[in-house]
Amino acid sequence: MADEANELTADHNLARVLAANGPAGWQRVDAAFALTAVGEICHVVYSVGTQAIAVDLPDSAVDLIRQMRIAAARSSSGPWWRLLVSMTSSAEIEVAYDYGDEPFPDGQLFVPEAYRADLETYPREKVPVWLAAYIWHGDRQRRTPQQAAAQARADRAEQVWAVLAENEFPPFPQMWARWTTIAAAFVAAKKEWGPRMLPWVGVFEGTSRGGSTLHALPAGRAVLSGGVWNAPTLDAVYNAGAPMPELYGGAPDWLADPVLNPRAASGLLSFCYWWEAGRWYRGQSPPAQECAPAVPGMWTRETAIKIVAGLLADSAGRDAPEAIGALLSAAEAGRVTRSELVAVFGDDGRYDIDGALYQFSAAGLLSTVPEPMPAAQAIGRVRDYITGRQLDTTGYPLSQLSADRFRFGWMVHVPAHANAQTRRAIFYVADDGEFAHSSSADDPERFVAAFEQRFLDRHGPLT
Repeated sequence: MADEANELTADHNLARVLAANGPAGWQRVDAAFALTAVGEICHVVYSVGTQAIAVDLPDSAVDLIRQMRIAAARSSSGPWWRLLVSMTSSAEIEVAYDYGDEPFPDGQLFVPEAYRADLETYPREKVPVWLAAYIWHGDRQRRTPQQAAAQARADRAEQVWAVLAENEFPPFPQMWARWTTIAAAFVAAKKEWGPRMLPWVGVFEGTSRGGSTLHALPAGRAVLSGGVWNAPTLDAVYNAGAPMPELYGGAPDWLADPVLNPRAASGLLSFCYWWEAGRWYRGQSPPAQECAPAVPGMWTRETAIKIVAGLLADSAGRDAPEAIGALLSAAEAGRVTRSELVAVFGDDGRYDIDGALYQFSAAGLLSTVPEPMPAAQAIGRVRDYITGRQLDTTGYPLSQLSADRFRFGWMVHVPAHANAQTRRAIFYVADDGEFAHSSSADDPERFVAAFEQRFLDRHGPLT
């Protein structure tokens, strides 16, 4: 009861100070005070009509707030890290004491040394995991390429082997396709949150503050890493002095900072898996089920379909599993087209089809078969090629260039006169932009056959 009475008195004193220092005509004030034993950050903004006016409080007001924190340090609750106040000119006031349950916003976070000094002044039994990591992580989860190479050599010499994570996460190709399909669905549904795809990287930040990244690498390799909010293993490290888990134990030398989740830089990485030679491996990471809050629901094909269906209108979602399954199959084959997305979401403007399609493009799962190139574009490219290289056009008037269509492109040339005996330049332009300079001396039929085969080699068999 004494603590509550003291807080009430302090709140009233603070209200009087805020009221006294407001500009004329103020209607509301919102203030945030972040304090440690060695410094303070004060953000005080008054609303006057449609204006927001920032005000610096006098030293006497800051002293009052510091005294409030000193008094709180003597209470059962202990010293808070931030004091948040909202008050109207009619004296309606709300006061909140922030003990760091969630990360502090930008501009209200001190350097780690300030928190270490504060903990020396006001020792605590426990510090929130995120703040403890900020204060004490000491770059222990970083893995530069140099460190990765040295550690991989040391692990081999000491016979430290990775754990084969069999039957935990789905195989990488299926995981990649499901992650991308779910991300595309969230984009199509115009959701601001949810998984997203960047070029060759899947990104996820969950509502429970866990998150992860999935990096696709050359030679069929991948890295899945992230953090579960308030992970027990990290709590034990930062608050109980336990050793940091060897998340990279037995890891290959290509697993380094550039392919790790950003949490590694702040000491909040709680798991790391890598895919190599068709299998998932890990060091001292927890089993996959303990990582579930930090990854999207790509565990099974059925789970992914259910998530996508849940983003549709009720009636559409019930009728869509077959279309969603076809979209997922196209993603697994790396051959997604606009038609598969339209089959799921329609094309009436309610869903962002173009944005969803870009998610598949960033993941490399979009069908690469291009639309047929217009004849005028093919002729324009040939004209640019000839003029750019300053080729001799004597007897070869560019105004007479014409284009003859074959299966995957155009043969562009100036038609020869009936009695012409000289070799003439012929250009081949594929629908995907491949360009070849030939002449009438080459058998056009054989040349086109080879040109088309290269097109098929690039894009796979067409259906």
